[in-house]
Amino acid sequence: MNVLSVMFDLATFGAAGLMGAMWLWERKLSRHREEQLSEAHGRIRRDEERLASLTRVVEHNTAAITRFAEIQRETCDVLKRLVEEMHHVRTR
Repeated sequence: MNVLSVMFDLATFGAAGLMGAMWLWERKLSRHREEQLSEAHGRIRRDEERLASLTRVVEHNTAAITRFAEIQRETCDVLKRLVEEMHHVRTR
């Protein structure tokens, strides 16, 4: 039995039947809207979890790159000092 046939049957009862049909129709649409909202809420929660994971990955990558850059600077400083010492030793 579909909604239209129920509405037609209730409409035969006059204004009260028509109001009942409208109430049934509104309830059906409300249930459908609630389902849509629940699905949307579920998607938002999943997206929130994914974004939190992505944020953690970006934070870890940033920390790793920062550490790598510091090590590179330290390595360059050591190499510069080594070259200066070697140059000093040769000129003596």
